[in-house]
Amino acid sequence: MPRVMRRRSSTGIYHIMIRGINQQNIFVEDEDNERFIDTLAGYQKEIEYEIYAYCLMGNHVHLLMKEGNEEIGNTMRRIGVSYAYWYNWQYNRKGHLFQDRFRSEVVEDDAYFLTVLRYIHLNPVKAGLISDIKTYKWGSFKEYIERSRIVNTNLVLAMFSTERDKALARFRIFHLEANEDQCLDIDPKRKTFSDNEIRQLVLDKYNVELAKLHSMEPGTQTEILKYLKGQGGASLRQLSRMTGFTVHRIFKA
Repeated sequence: MPRVMRRRSSTGIYHIMIRGINQQNIFVEDEDNERFIDTLAGYQKEIEYEIYAYCLMGNHVHLLMKEGNEEIGNTMRRIGVSYAYWYNWQYNRKGHLFQDRFRSEVVEDDAYFLTVLRYIHLNPVKAGLISDIKTYKWGSFKEYIERSRIVNTNLVLAMFSTERDKALARFRIFHLEANEDQCLDIDPKRKTFSDNEIRQLVLDKYNVELAKLHSMEPGTQTEILKYLKGQGGASLRQLSRMTGFTVHRIFKA
């Protein structure tokens, strides 16, 4: 059977997972993890893609990334071939290392972007490998709280606050919140709303102007923000721009 065409993201951002063939380990020693990250860093300079989150687990990898100057499939093939060549040489093996082609899903709104980000960072915690997210060596959470190497941390932290200290504090709290995040399964038929349509939704339901939301009681703010999120057609950044609230405040509503 012919392969199903991969869905293209309107934002260029994807959640990607690659897995070892027959679920075999693709990272045996720390040197393997370092090599894979070096491979990501090397092609990043050439292809100019952006990485927002990553997590290297024993037999698979999660990435949250925006494609660069070529189609994402070409980029992942380059990364996979380069690492597999090195891995086979390192362990004196032959043949395929990765299971079929990589899996991916589009990430086209801020709410799902943050969901995927947290899902990736919490992978080793939910797998029972660690209890404290800060202690995992091969995930990008540490790049946010220590030093960024290959991750664009600015875009994400700006969703929490324009002040770095506040953004980091909220970023940490966000990862500690109870959640049942599930990824690689989203609705491709989601409707989008214009600014005028969003204003009209609020006017029709609450008989208030959206521009006045910032001056209302916190409970009313939360109710209206929750209503708008529930419609599924407005991005968090769009609502942030229209209301003046941070993306994180809207996400938590």
